[in-house]
Amino acid sequence: MENQFFVDSLYLSKEALEKKHRLETDPSARTNHMEYMEGMEKIDSDVCANVISQVKEYDCGKYTAKDVKNALGRAVCTIEDLKALLSPAAEPFLEEMAQRARLETGKHFGNTVYLFTPLYIANYCENYCVYCGFNCYNHIKRMKMTAEQIDHEMKVIADSGMEEILILTGESRSKSDVGYIGEACKLARKYFRMVGLEIYPVNTDEYRYLHECGADYVTVFQETYDTDKYETLHLLGHKRVWPYRFDAQERALRAGMRGVAFSALLGLADFRKDALATALHAYYLQRKYPHAEISISCPRLRPIANNDKINPLDVHEKQLCQILCAYRIFLPFAGITVSSRESAKFRNGIIKICATKISAGVSTGVGDHESKYTGKETDGEQGGEQFEISDGRSLKKTYEDIEKEGLQPVLNDYICLI
Repeated sequence: MENQFFVDSLYLSKEALEKKHRLETDPSARTNHMEYMEGMEKIDSDVCANVISQVKEYDCGKYTAKDVKNALGRAVCTIEDLKALLSPAAEPFLEEMAQRARLETGKHFGNTVYLFTPLYIANYCENYCVYCGFNCYNHIKRMKMTAEQIDHEMKVIADSGMEEILILTGESRSKSDVGYIGEACKLARKYFRMVGLEIYPVNTDEYRYLHECGADYVTVFQETYDTDKYETLHLLGHKRVWPYRFDAQERALRAGMRGVAFSALLGLADFRKDALATALHAYYLQRKYPHAEISISCPRLRPIANNDKINPLDVHEKQLCQILCAYRIFLPFAGITVSSRESAKFRNGIIKICATKISAGVSTGVGDHESKYTGKETDGEQGGEQFEISDGRSLKKTYEDIEKEGLQPVLNDYICLI
């Protein structure tokens, strides 16, 4: 903390430094994380109550080897079976889980692996999330791309052969309002067949507008479903409001989005409970909106600029594999995405078992795709990264590696009718 205080003191004003310290040390200085802020839409839904009630009663230590064997022996995985598969008792059965997961993946997805890439168009943020490189107190180069810059970056990406893009921003309405994001979606439609969004949660009418602009699906990281832990990690900004974030996917579906994606950031809280909550969040919405395309991901914490203490030391690759296999067995129809937070070796292995989509040609910075994709040095402005990636392979290299694994890389199989 002493080193971090030294970094903060170099660029924060005295008032900002004092406010940051109060937020970190005095809970009374923070707003209520369960109360909606002005302008936030409330919806009537039972999904949150169903998820929380299941997670609260989850005692992972009560499950035995017999429970795990019974879960693997059933044709349809129940919620109770999922709890057993996520428990420590399932760790010795990882090979059996992988075999079952591989079978389910083959039934519903064949041997295909889908590819996409993220595009960060802005990294301004009004939240103070202590684990995120974009947080408002972190000293990084801030940037918001113009329409011309976005168009150029998208063309560079499209020229590589990519057909699906995920548009991301930092969580700042003042710098990246819904109109700005909508214009980015319209530009994306010139180059890509599938357009996803990973932005700050918005209201139903705003999701509807973004869908009309060309967005197909919405991804929201709940980060952690543990509301008490969430309060200590999200100290300032709209993201602090836990229930508004939880209902984001349902608002997106009500607005007409084709699909939604779910995730917890493993390593922030009890990873088994967060994995259970993620799966149940997807499960209950899938039952409520059977027409929707549902997908989940399983990211672990990664290092960020100015903080070398953040790493998923308590969630190892074997545990990550266990969670992903449990997801596939419980949700056989759901897409599973494994991002470039994980190593190339891990991703090459997991796509043969249960993952159905991976990213390629990834940058978590702003405005640097031309230099990364073509090798050309550019004079253009570039913004700081959200976190460090582990797998930096290009689309071409990732495509070739998937084929070497005996799988079929797919750039897109969807035609937008908008």
